[in-house]
Amino acid sequence: MAARVARISGKAHTWIYRRTDGRVGGNLRLGAGFRKPAPTLLLEHRGRKTGKTFVSPLLYITDRGNVIIVASAGGRIENPQWYRNLRAHPDAHIQIGPDRRAVTAAVADAGERARLWPRLVDAYADFDSYQSSTEREIPVVILRPR
Repeated sequence: MAARVARISGKAHTWIYRRTDGRVGGNLRLGAGFRKPAPTLLLEHRGRKTGKTFVSPLLYITDRGNVIIVASAGGRIENPQWYRNLRAHPDAHIQIGPDRRAVTAAVADAGERARLWPRLVDAYADFDSYQSSTEREIPVVILRPR
């Protein structure tokens, strides 16, 4: 049920974000984002089985010219679909506000993750509680410009 609600809210978020160039939906104001809004982007990725294009709204930070996202899935047991799709097809597009750009995804290695994780938690404190609620190590993904 939670996955279905997330899918429907994600589609609504994407629709609003695109129509307003991110003026509405460009900052998450739920959970930890209520007190400290977290910046949001749209990730366009190709399905690993279907080849169809999907769009996922995700929180992000920037680092050294790259965009950093987190495959938290709210702390669920499995990695999110978009993460599995990026592993199969790392070339993707992101939209931040009105700006759309091509990126290539790479999973952060242990050192990069250790360096980025505190900054990600600072941007959205709930990432820490998501990590404590699951046994998997939540992947951090680096989106590099192509």
